[in-house]
Amino acid sequence: MNRELHIVGFQVGRETYGVPITSLHEIVRVPEITAVPDAPDYLEGVINLRGKIVSVMDLRKRFGDKQAKLKKQNRILVVEHSGKLAGLIVDSASEVLKIAGEDIEAPPAVFQEGGLNCVTGLGKVRNRLIVLLDMTKLLAPANLLQEKPAEEKTGKAEAKAAGSDR
Repeated sequence: MNRELHIVGFQVGRETYGVPITSLHEIVRVPEITAVPDAPDYLEGVINLRGKIVSVMDLRKRFGDKQAKLKKQNRILVVEHSGKLAGLIVDSASEVLKIAGEDIEAPPAVFQEGGLNCVTGLGKVRNRLIVLLDMTKLLAPANLLQEKPAEEKTGKAEAKAAGSDR
């Protein structure tokens, strides 16, 4: 069971993070982003990616940098998770890395206590640490993935409204 993990490495601030390459859909330049009302501050809004509406989260803000400003070198990692797309604004996308199973360690307890439960482990690559992220937990807080079809949501809302008329 000594498998290699293939990840996409990217920078947010001074740190290098990684997500499984299997979850990467594509990397794009930051286009115009449409703001969404009442969204958390780290949810920049949505983009139209060749006809698909994709929610975009700024990872710098998600990780606590409230002053993050977009720069020309920023990129959006479009990730696919459970068949849905989400965009992650990063400082730069750097490389594809292969990390051997024995070079991955469980995250220290401080990550769990600090509310960063989206860290699945730390990979050791050429004398540096890569923080490995869990897409499910990273995207869950704001329900950032594309919603279910509108019929399902409006159906529930109509049923609820009909029930309150009685």
